[in-house]
Amino acid sequence: MSKLSKNYLIVTFLLMSIGWGLCLLCSLNGVSLDDNKWLYAPYLLGGWSPTIASYVVLKSSRNVANMKEWLKNIFDLKHHVFSYLVVAVMAVIFILPQCLISGYESGAPIFAMIVMIPMMLVAGGLEEAGWRYILQPELEKQYSFTISTMIVSVIWWLWHLPLFYIQGVGQYGQNYLAFGINVLGLSFALASIRKNTNSVWLCVLFHCIINSLSGIYVVNDNIWGNLTAAAILILCSCAWVKVHEKTKILNK
Repeated sequence: MSKLSKNYLIVTFLLMSIGWGLCLLCSLNGVSLDDNKWLYAPYLLGGWSPTIASYVVLKSSRNVANMKEWLKNIFDLKHHVFSYLVVAVMAVIFILPQCLISGYESGAPIFAMIVMIPMMLVAGGLEEAGWRYILQPELEKQYSFTISTMIVSVIWWLWHLPLFYIQGVGQYGQNYLAFGINVLGLSFALASIRKNTNSVWLCVLFHCIINSLSGIYVVNDNIWGNLTAAAILILCSCAWVKVHEKTKILNK
Protein backbone atom coordinates (compact mmCIF):
# COMPACT_ATOMS: atom_id res chain seq x y z
CA MET A 1 0.00 0.00 0.00
CA SER A 2 1.36 3.42 -0.96
CA LYS A 3 2.31 6.10 1.56
CA LEU A 4 -0.55 8.27 0.29
CA SER A 5 -3.07 5.49 0.95
CA LYS A 6 -1.68 4.76 4.40
CA ASN A 7 -1.74 8.42 5.42
CA TYR A 8 -5.25 8.78 4.06
CA LEU A 9 -6.53 5.80 6.05
CA ILE A 10 -4.78 6.92 9.24
CA VAL A 11 -6.35 10.39 9.12
CA THR A 12 -9.76 9.02 8.08
CA PHE A 13 -9.99 6.44 10.86
CA LEU A 14 -8.52 8.82 13.43
CA LEU A 15 -11.20 11.45 12.74
CA MET A 16 -13.91 8.77 12.55
CA SER A 17 -12.79 7.28 15.88
CA ILE A 18 -12.89 10.67 17.59
CA GLY A 19 -16.29 11.67 16.19
CA TRP A 20 -18.20 8.41 16.19
CA GLY A 21 -16.30 7.16 19.24
CA LEU A 22 -17.80 9.99 21.29
CA CYS A 23 -21.26 9.28 19.83
CA LEU A 24 -20.88 5.58 20.60
CA LEU A 25 -19.77 6.26 24.16
CA CYS A 26 -22.80 8.49 24.68
CA SER A 27 -25.11 5.91 23.09
CA LEU A 28 -23.86 3.16 25.41
CA ASN A 29 -24.77 5.44 28.29
CA GLY A 30 -28.28 6.13 26.99
CA VAL A 31 -27.54 9.49 25.35
CA SER A 32 -29.09 9.51 21.85
CA LEU A 33 -28.73 11.85 18.89
CA ASP A 34 -32.53 12.12 18.85
CA ASP A 35 -32.56 13.86 22.20
CA ASN A 36 -29.19 15.62 22.15
CA LYS A 37 -28.63 17.65 19.01
CA TRP A 38 -25.16 18.72 20.12
CA LEU A 39 -24.01 15.19 19.27
CA TYR A 40 -24.43 16.03 15.59
CA ALA A 41 -21.08 17.86 15.73
CA PRO A 42 -19.00 14.71 16.44
CA TYR A 43 -21.40 12.66 14.30
CA LEU A 44 -20.72 14.88 11.28
CA LEU A 45 -16.98 14.85 12.01
CA GLY A 46 -17.06 11.06 11.71
CA GLY A 47 -19.17 11.14 8.57
CA TRP A 48 -16.97 13.72 6.88
CA SER A 49 -13.72 12.01 7.92
CA PRO A 50 -13.02 10.53 4.43
CA THR A 51 -13.60 13.96 2.85
CA ILE A 52 -11.52 15.93 5.34
CA ALA A 53 -8.73 13.34 5.18
CA SER A 54 -8.72 13.58 1.39
CA TYR A 55 -7.93 17.29 1.37
CA VAL A 56 -5.50 17.14 4.30
CA VAL A 57 -3.46 14.29 2.80
CA LEU A 58 -3.49 15.53 -0.80
CA LYS A 59 -2.55 19.06 0.29
CA SER A 60 0.24 17.89 2.61
CA SER A 61 1.65 15.59 -0.08
CA ARG A 62 1.44 18.44 -2.64
CA ASN A 63 -0.88 16.48 -4.91
CA VAL A 64 -3.13 19.54 -4.89
CA ALA A 65 -2.03 23.13 -4.42
CA ASN A 66 -5.13 24.40 -2.62
CA MET A 67 -8.80 23.76 -1.95
CA LYS A 68 -9.82 25.28 -5.28
CA GLU A 69 -7.80 22.69 -7.18
CA TRP A 70 -9.08 19.90 -4.91
CA LEU A 71 -12.70 20.91 -5.52
CA LYS A 72 -12.06 21.21 -9.26
CA ASN A 73 -10.72 17.66 -9.34
CA ILE A 74 -13.79 16.36 -7.50
CA PHE A 75 -16.48 18.30 -9.36
CA ASP A 76 -15.42 17.45 -12.91
CA LEU A 77 -18.93 17.82 -14.29
CA LYS A 78 -18.22 17.66 -18.03
CA HIS A 79 -18.76 14.08 -19.19
CA HIS A 80 -20.45 12.34 -22.09
CA VAL A 81 -24.16 11.70 -21.60
CA PHE A 82 -23.41 7.95 -21.82
CA SER A 83 -21.42 8.16 -18.58
CA TYR A 84 -24.34 9.79 -16.79
CA LEU A 85 -26.66 7.15 -18.25
CA VAL A 86 -24.44 4.36 -16.89
CA VAL A 87 -24.59 5.93 -13.42
CA ALA A 88 -28.41 5.94 -13.58
CA VAL A 89 -28.55 2.34 -14.85
CA MET A 90 -26.19 1.17 -12.10
CA ALA A 91 -28.46 2.76 -9.51
CA VAL A 92 -31.50 0.94 -10.94
CA ILE A 93 -29.56 -2.35 -10.98
CA PHE A 94 -28.83 -1.85 -7.29
CA ILE A 95 -32.33 -1.00 -6.06
CA LEU A 96 -34.63 -2.95 -8.40
CA PRO A 97 -33.64 -6.55 -7.43
CA GLN A 98 -33.93 -5.68 -3.75
CA CYS A 99 -37.40 -4.20 -4.22
CA LEU A 100 -38.57 -7.21 -6.26
CA ILE A 101 -37.11 -9.91 -4.00
CA SER A 102 -37.28 -8.33 -0.55
CA GLY A 103 -40.26 -6.05 -0.97
CA TYR A 104 -40.31 -2.44 0.12
CA GLU A 105 -42.30 0.32 1.74
CA SER A 106 -42.75 3.69 0.10
CA GLY A 107 -40.81 6.53 1.66
CA ALA A 108 -40.48 9.97 0.12
CA PRO A 109 -42.07 10.53 -3.34
CA ILE A 110 -39.76 9.92 -6.32
CA PHE A 111 -39.63 13.62 -7.28
CA ALA A 112 -38.08 14.32 -3.87
CA MET A 113 -34.79 13.13 -5.39
CA ILE A 114 -34.44 16.61 -6.92
CA VAL A 115 -33.90 17.92 -3.40
CA MET A 116 -32.42 14.78 -1.83
CA ILE A 117 -29.51 14.29 -4.25
CA PRO A 118 -27.91 17.72 -3.50
CA MET A 119 -28.52 17.14 0.23
CA MET A 120 -26.70 13.81 0.01
CA LEU A 121 -23.52 15.60 -1.02
CA VAL A 122 -22.94 16.26 2.68
CA ALA A 123 -24.65 13.04 3.79
CA GLY A 124 -22.43 10.47 2.14
CA GLY A 125 -21.67 11.53 -1.42
CA LEU A 126 -18.48 13.43 -0.65
CA GLU A 127 -16.98 10.32 0.94
CA GLU A 128 -15.92 9.57 -2.62
CA ALA A 129 -13.38 12.40 -2.33
CA GLY A 130 -11.41 9.78 -0.43
CA TRP A 131 -12.47 6.22 -1.19
CA ARG A 132 -12.54 6.57 -4.96
CA TYR A 133 -10.37 9.68 -5.45
CA ILE A 134 -7.41 8.31 -3.48
CA LEU A 135 -7.76 4.76 -2.16
CA GLN A 136 -9.12 2.87 -5.19
CA PRO A 137 -6.69 4.22 -7.83
CA GLU A 138 -3.74 3.96 -5.44
CA LEU A 139 -4.47 0.29 -4.74
CA GLU A 140 -4.87 -0.40 -8.46
CA LYS A 141 -1.23 0.65 -8.91
CA GLN A 142 -0.28 -2.49 -6.95
CA TYR A 143 -3.18 -4.90 -7.34
CA SER A 144 -5.76 -5.93 -9.91
CA PHE A 145 -9.07 -4.12 -10.27
CA THR A 146 -10.92 -6.94 -8.49
CA ILE A 147 -8.51 -7.28 -5.55
CA SER A 148 -8.30 -3.51 -5.10
CA THR A 149 -12.08 -3.18 -5.07
CA MET A 150 -12.47 -5.97 -2.53
CA ILE A 151 -9.92 -4.32 -0.23
CA VAL A 152 -11.72 -0.97 -0.49
CA SER A 153 -15.08 -2.64 0.19
CA VAL A 154 -13.81 -4.27 3.40
CA ILE A 155 -12.27 -1.00 4.61
CA TRP A 156 -15.43 0.94 3.72
CA TRP A 157 -17.58 -1.66 5.49
CA LEU A 158 -15.45 -1.55 8.66
CA TRP A 159 -15.50 2.25 8.64
CA HIS A 160 -19.30 2.15 8.92
CA LEU A 161 -19.32 -0.29 11.88
CA PRO A 162 -19.78 2.25 14.75
CA LEU A 163 -22.99 3.56 13.15
CA PHE A 164 -24.74 0.26 13.84
CA TYR A 165 -24.37 0.85 17.59
CA ILE A 166 -25.15 4.57 17.81
CA GLN A 167 -28.74 5.33 18.82
CA GLY A 168 -30.53 7.80 16.58
CA VAL A 169 -28.76 7.07 13.27
CA GLY A 170 -30.30 5.24 10.33
CA GLN A 171 -28.04 2.18 10.56
CA TYR A 172 -28.71 1.56 14.28
CA GLY A 173 -29.85 -2.02 14.89
CA GLN A 174 -29.74 -3.02 11.20
CA ASN A 175 -28.14 -6.16 9.76
CA TYR A 176 -24.43 -5.42 9.43
CA LEU A 177 -23.76 -8.46 7.23
CA ALA A 178 -26.53 -7.50 4.77
CA PHE A 179 -25.09 -3.99 4.69
CA GLY A 180 -21.66 -5.44 3.94
CA ILE A 181 -23.07 -7.30 0.94
CA ASN A 182 -24.51 -4.03 -0.37
CA VAL A 183 -21.16 -2.32 0.21
CA LEU A 184 -19.40 -5.00 -1.84
CA GLY A 185 -21.73 -4.55 -4.81
CA LEU A 186 -21.60 -0.76 -4.60
CA SER A 187 -17.81 -0.82 -4.33
CA PHE A 188 -17.57 -2.63 -7.68
CA ALA A 189 -20.02 -0.21 -9.28
CA LEU A 190 -18.14 2.83 -7.97
CA ALA A 191 -14.75 1.37 -8.87
CA SER A 192 -15.88 0.71 -12.44
CA ILE A 193 -17.24 4.24 -12.75
CA ARG A 194 -13.94 5.66 -11.46
CA LYS A 195 -11.80 3.45 -13.69
CA ASN A 196 -13.75 3.88 -16.92
CA THR A 197 -14.60 7.58 -16.67
CA ASN A 198 -11.64 8.75 -14.54
CA SER A 199 -14.23 10.85 -12.71
CA VAL A 200 -14.63 11.44 -8.99
CA TRP A 201 -17.77 13.50 -9.60
CA LEU A 202 -19.67 10.61 -11.20
CA CYS A 203 -18.81 8.49 -8.16
CA VAL A 204 -20.11 11.26 -5.91
CA LEU A 205 -23.31 11.49 -7.97
CA PHE A 206 -23.86 7.72 -7.89
CA HIS A 207 -23.38 7.67 -4.12
CA CYS A 208 -25.88 10.53 -3.73
CA ILE A 209 -28.44 8.76 -5.91
CA ILE A 210 -28.09 5.50 -3.96
CA ASN A 211 -28.52 7.27 -0.62
CA SER A 212 -31.56 9.13 -1.99
CA LEU A 213 -33.16 5.91 -3.28
CA SER A 214 -32.85 4.39 0.20
CA GLY A 215 -35.17 7.12 1.44
CA ILE A 216 -37.68 6.55 -1.37
CA TYR A 217 -37.72 2.74 -1.43
CA VAL A 218 -37.40 1.42 2.11
CA VAL A 219 -36.38 -2.17 1.36
CA ASN A 220 -37.40 -4.93 3.78
CA ASP A 221 -34.73 -7.09 5.41
CA ASN A 222 -33.97 -10.05 3.14
CA ILE A 223 -30.38 -11.06 2.54
CA TRP A 224 -31.27 -12.73 -0.78
CA GLY A 225 -32.24 -9.38 -2.22
CA ASN A 226 -28.89 -7.93 -1.15
CA LEU A 227 -26.99 -10.90 -2.60
CA THR A 228 -28.82 -10.70 -5.93
CA ALA A 229 -28.30 -6.96 -6.32
CA ALA A 230 -24.62 -7.25 -5.36
CA ALA A 231 -24.01 -10.16 -7.75
CA ILE A 232 -25.60 -8.33 -10.69
CA LEU A 233 -23.68 -5.14 -9.93
CA ILE A 234 -20.38 -7.02 -9.68
CA LEU A 235 -20.95 -8.86 -12.97
CA CYS A 236 -22.02 -5.72 -14.81
CA SER A 237 -19.15 -3.66 -13.37
CA CYS A 238 -16.48 -6.21 -14.26
CA ALA A 239 -17.95 -6.69 -17.75
CA TRP A 240 -17.96 -2.91 -18.32
CA VAL A 241 -14.33 -2.63 -17.24
CA LYS A 242 -13.26 -5.47 -19.56
CA VAL A 243 -15.16 -4.06 -22.53
CA HIS A 244 -13.73 -0.61 -21.86
CA GLU A 245 -10.18 -1.97 -21.68
CA LYS A 246 -10.59 -3.91 -24.94
CA THR A 247 -12.04 -0.83 -26.65
CA LYS A 248 -9.04 1.24 -25.54
CA ILE A 249 -6.65 -1.37 -26.96
CA LEU A 250 -8.50 -1.48 -30.29
CA ASN A 251 -8.48 2.31 -30.55
CA LYS A 252 -4.71 2.55 -30.11
